[in-house]
Amino acid sequence: MSGNNGHKTIEIPSVITVRELAQRMEASPIQVIKILMNNGVIASINQQIDFDAAAIVAADMGYEALPEVQEVAKEQESGEIPLWRKLIADEDESLLQRRPPVVTILGHVDHGKTTLLDAIRHTNVVATEAGGITQHIGAYQVDYQGNLITFLDTPGHAAFTAMRARGAQGADIVVLVVAADDGVMPQTREAIAHAKAARVPIIVALNKIDKPNANPDRVKQQLAEVGLVPDEWDGDTLVVPVSAKQGQGINDLLEAILLVADSTDIRANPNGRVIGTVIEAELDKAKGVVATLLVQNGTLKTGDIVVAGTAHGRLRAMFDHRGKRVRQAGPSMPVAVMGLNEVPDAGELFYTVKNEKEARQIVAERLQARKEKTAARKKVSLEDLFSAYQAGETKELRLIVKADVQGSLEPIVSELEKLGQGEIGINILHAETGNIGENDVMLAAASNAIVIGFNVQADVAARRLAEAEGVSIRLYNIIYRLTEDVEKALKGLLEPEVVERVIGRAEVLAVFPVSKLGKVAGCRVREGMLRRNAKVRLWRGEDLVYDGEMASLKHEKENVTEIREGYECGVGLKGFSDFEIGDILECYVLETDTESE
Repeated sequence: MSGNNGHKTIEIPSVITVRELAQRMEASPIQVIKILMNNGVIASINQQIDFDAAAIVAADMGYEALPEVQEVAKEQESGEIPLWRKLIADEDESLLQRRPPVVTILGHVDHGKTTLLDAIRHTNVVATEAGGITQHIGAYQVDYQGNLITFLDTPGHAAFTAMRARGAQGADIVVLVVAADDGVMPQTREAIAHAKAARVPIIVALNKIDKPNANPDRVKQQLAEVGLVPDEWDGDTLVVPVSAKQGQGINDLLEAILLVADSTDIRANPNGRVIGTVIEAELDKAKGVVATLLVQNGTLKTGDIVVAGTAHGRLRAMFDHRGKRVRQAGPSMPVAVMGLNEVPDAGELFYTVKNEKEARQIVAERLQARKEKTAARKKVSLEDLFSAYQAGETKELRLIVKADVQGSLEPIVSELEKLGQGEIGINILHAETGNIGENDVMLAAASNAIVIGFNVQADVAARRLAEAEGVSIRLYNIIYRLTEDVEKALKGLLEPEVVERVIGRAEVLAVFPVSKLGKVAGCRVREGMLRRNAKVRLWRGEDLVYDGEMASLKHEKENVTEIREGYECGVGLKGFSDFEIGDILECYVLETDTESE
């Protein structure tokens, strides 16, 4: 990108993902998606668009688009820029050294990702000390013929889509597992999109070749059709036949990884600025926040002050994947660290700063920016549709529809299209089977749309993004309720959605007999507050014993309207007195969706 007398130009390749285009212009992907939509192009964040479409977006944002001059880099003929190269862009070339490649394994469910990771780990994992136990920290290193390779252990997590996206972003090489008896499947295509968006070279592990119905040639043809032409067909994708179950081809795969790593010349400056990626993080009851960090440049040391998103802190301790305490970690080494003040998001870039004052200042600025962004955003909801129409703010209801099966999707779309023939039109931007993911929410945010799901769930990452972007997700399991709500919204008759909000929890420490009420519970409020006019559930272990209203709330014999965290109180429930020590009281209120925002 360059400027000449205030005129900005940008080089764009023949095809580019929406994410990459946004990054090149230092703009929000949502902004790019909006401009594309205004020009009749519907694209998700990981979708590729051609030069002409990208040029329209660039012009709209004040850039002159020029076709990218393909400089044939010695590490990648395609001219793609891997993430690690961006991280070390400011480093002195003479100080860069080779580092181990970081690999993630992606692919369709049941194609053998976990089995393959296990096979690699058990045959080549860096030897543990006698009696040592390999710790699960989301990443580990293997030693193949004196060469270290770092693997990101992404399968098997709850937020699988988010993990897969993050895995590709943090990796130098993607191993795409494709079953020889099954071929290219929807999740295979999604994994390819993630890898291409991350500008990462792909090696295909053709798994399950030992099965009698394996058909490698058919799978290679399918791979060629999605842009991964095997090297034996004069393409540039290494396809390695393996059987994770039998342990066949594992060494061939590791050799292929080292071959690709050699050709991409993956380097870092171990003495340079410390930068890397958060692999995963959790709140441990005994240890506090434990985060797995992958160092991609520089050397991370115990005592360093780290900033990752809105989390920061001085590192108190570091452990490798064997659970062994280490004092420092160089490029490509994954370590579990303790000392951050909150759980950072997976995929966040982290870096070190000079002191805690600087760390707090950076985090405060980020929190303020997030707060301003949230305040400026107005949530689009079905309830507000009619008033927005009357105010002239909208002429149509934009929907993204997800359903469990095609047999449900078609009648829903058909019914919605019929409803959209009145004053307010219905524009279904995207209709597809499957759970609601981040791409659906991103598209909704860009187009002021509502996401409607039938017999599906929204994954954790999608819910978090919807909350951040102000996107309304409505889930149904009866078709007529779905169409009825939309019809009422079009007529301005839809009542605000009633939502439940838990405001506090308390533990029963003692049970006291009281003449008028029978028994009351002596409790300590563990989190939030108890409120006298709220509703209460009583849990005994995992069993729900009571769900009703509070009869009395007292603090030291005085009637009170509410009691906060850390204080003790006496609680009576309407029509219930069978308390036991250890019961948990969950206090909640019902409010309309507009009140809860």
